[in-house]
Parts: sequence; C-alpha cells; structure tokens
Amino acid sequence: MSQQPAPTPEFVLGLRALMLDGLKREAVCTRKVIAAVPDAKSSYRPDPNARSAQELAWHLAHSDIQFLDSIADLKFDMSGAEPDKPRNIAEVLNYYDQNLQRGIVRVEAMSAEQLLTPVNFANVFNMPAVFYLGFLNNHHIHHRGELATYLRPMGSKVPSIYGGSYDEPFRMPERLETAA
Repeated sequence: MSQQPAPTPEFVLGLRALMLDGLKREAVCTRKVIAAVPDAKSSYRPDPNARSAQELAWHLAHSDIQFLDSIADLKFDMSGAEPDKPRNIAEVLNYYDQNLQRGIVRVEAMSAEQLLTPVNFANVFNMPAVFYLGFLNNHHIHHRGELATYLRPMGSKVPSIYGGSYDEPFRMPERLETAA
C-alpha cells in the first residue's frame, strides 16, 4: 500500500473554504427542515428505538456546533456538559442561529498549521483537524435526511432541499444573473 502525500498548507486552507462554504449552504436547508417540525407532534418517532423528532432536531443542531468547536479547539471532548435541552423547536432554532455562525468563524480563524494538527477522535481516528469538516458534513446531511422523513408522518410539509419537493416545488428563477 502506498503512502499518501501529506496535505500542504495551501490544500488545507482550500479544503476548509470549500467545506465551510458547503456547510453554510446546507445549514439553510437544515434550518428549513428543523423549522418544519410541528411542536405539537415533536415527540413523534417512527419506531420505539428511534429518536423523537425534537431529539433528532436537537442532535442535529447541537452536534454541528460541537463539531465546529471541537475542530477549533483541536480536541474532541465528549465528556463535557451539554447545554440544557430545548423545550421546543423554536429553542432548537434559536440555539442553531446563535451558535452556528460563531462556530464557523472560529474554524475560519484557524491557521494552516492548526488545520494540519492531528486530532484524536475517540481513539478511532487521528487525522488533521480540517478533515473532520468532512465528518461534520456527512453527519449533518445524514441526520437532516432522517429528520426530513419524519415530516409528512407528523402532518408537516417537506421543504425543498436539493431541488423541489412535492410540498415546495422547484421553480426556475425569473432571470439568471450573469457575470459582468
């Protein structure tokens, strides 16, 4: 098996920019999915072993922030106290709105040297900090898709995520902007 070349400072700065730009776009869709959870049915779970809609919405919102902070701290410490669990979906959205941008700014402020620093994750992985942005992305999309499947059974509408949905059809823009 051949050894992969070490990532360069230029590579990790570009990767960070690409991954955070994607996260910012994904967060817009995620916010719509969380906002579509009706409080009156937020205890819905499709199976006794599944998280409730509110638990899943909180996991999604909180873990995004936890991942960003852990990357910026160069340390994954899952033993810390979790913030108080929100009482309703509005509180989940408020937490997400207040903390996501803060977490992104912290990662944007990291130097290439920090992004290249190996970080241990539960003694399973020990990779450069920047590579955990890929984990964040995959985790985020996975749980958002899971929560989106709860919406119709709860009587809610499914927002557009990667194109139209039955409830929010894709519409072509009136006019495409062109570069000057």
